[in-house]
Amino acid sequence: MTHRLTSKDILALGFMTFALFVGAGNIIFPPMVGIQSGEHVWVAAIGFLITAVGLPVMTVIALARVGGGVDALSSPIGKAAGLLLATACYLAVGPLFATPRTATVSFEVGIAPLTGDGALPLFIYSLIYFALVIGISLYPGKLLDTVGHFLAPLKIVALTVLGIAALVWPAGGEIAATTEYQHAAFSSGFVNGYLTMDTLGAMVFGIVIVNAARSRGVENAGLLTRYTILAGLIAGVGLTLVYLSLFKLGSDSGSLVDQNANGAAILHAYVAHTFGGMGSFFLAALIFVACMVTAVGLTCACAEFFAQYLPLSYKALVFILGLFSMVVSNLGLSHLIQISIPVLTAIYPPCIVLVVLSFTLNWWNKGSRVVAPTMLVSLLFGIVDAIKTTAFKDALPAFSQHLPLADQGLSWLPPAVAMLVIAAVVDRVKGREQVVAHS
Repeated sequence: MTHRLTSKDILALGFMTFALFVGAGNIIFPPMVGIQSGEHVWVAAIGFLITAVGLPVMTVIALARVGGGVDALSSPIGKAAGLLLATACYLAVGPLFATPRTATVSFEVGIAPLTGDGALPLFIYSLIYFALVIGISLYPGKLLDTVGHFLAPLKIVALTVLGIAALVWPAGGEIAATTEYQHAAFSSGFVNGYLTMDTLGAMVFGIVIVNAARSRGVENAGLLTRYTILAGLIAGVGLTLVYLSLFKLGSDSGSLVDQNANGAAILHAYVAHTFGGMGSFFLAALIFVACMVTAVGLTCACAEFFAQYLPLSYKALVFILGLFSMVVSNLGLSHLIQISIPVLTAIYPPCIVLVVLSFTLNWWNKGSRVVAPTMLVSLLFGIVDAIKTTAFKDALPAFSQHLPLADQGLSWLPPAVAMLVIAAVVDRVKGREQVVAHS
């Protein structure tokens, strides 16, 4: 007998997927884009939605089609390169950046206004926070119940309240856009969408979503694919609505905070202005639940991945990853964002190429001929873009500043497209050669 999910379970799976995505970055970056893009907010929003909603949903669908994790998706580039890419993704969205960031964001929004921004309060908070994360992550089979049926609906209700408030009670008029957004609103939004880490997150969560459906007894590959795609689409709709309301909230908050404030500060200022003291408490609870769910999903996914390759059990890895994330989280939010920008700028382009090209594999005689070189070129130029975001930018040769789209942080795109065209031609020619040889 084929097990099927009930409508309620499909909805819970969609809510769980949405809740896994809406973590720290998703709540702090849209208000920043909103406040900085001023009158160009909706152009920037379109760019942001492509990388922060479109690509993650595509990634979930791509993973559902291959029935598993990044390792299955990256098969065209060979086992070793695929493993390297998967490890980079898991480390970036796991213990190095995204998981610690969930703790620092929830601390800065909820606790810091009460205790001050000191090192000791952050340390005590991170200790309690990661103790809870480790506790929930030890039982991954119960995720659909704890997250899908309980924590996710809580988070959705709270985000809905915040979203409606942003529409009904704007805090003030918008202010003029920063120079960056006046020149390139669309591509600035596009690149800022990287910072949510959702496409990397989707590569990691794909397997968590599939396993959650399996925990309900669904084994049929076709059904698993269908449920995962439905969950991805439900999450995509939810994310779009959340982002649009947060862009609005940010663009109306120019009179409350400095235009360079981080997202946590913008949110806190808006909620304190609109809801008073109770509002700050409400926001703290919302961000806590939002960040906690994401941290649990990431910790489960990372532990499952590394358990395949390391001589350590899943439970031992949950403890190691949780403790390591706790240590990193004590660097503080602004430091973490600063360190993560160059890394994400480098690894995002090859991941985007991999996801997009995974839908075209039937077009080629041999997929690896096309996917591998295109990814390699996008990585090399991604690294150039990454170096530009650091203190070492002056070490780059002068021509790197004048590459097409370089001023928009997208200098990887034209070379990757050119490589794709060349690789496609080579694939056609070589494919024909083999046919001729056989005849």
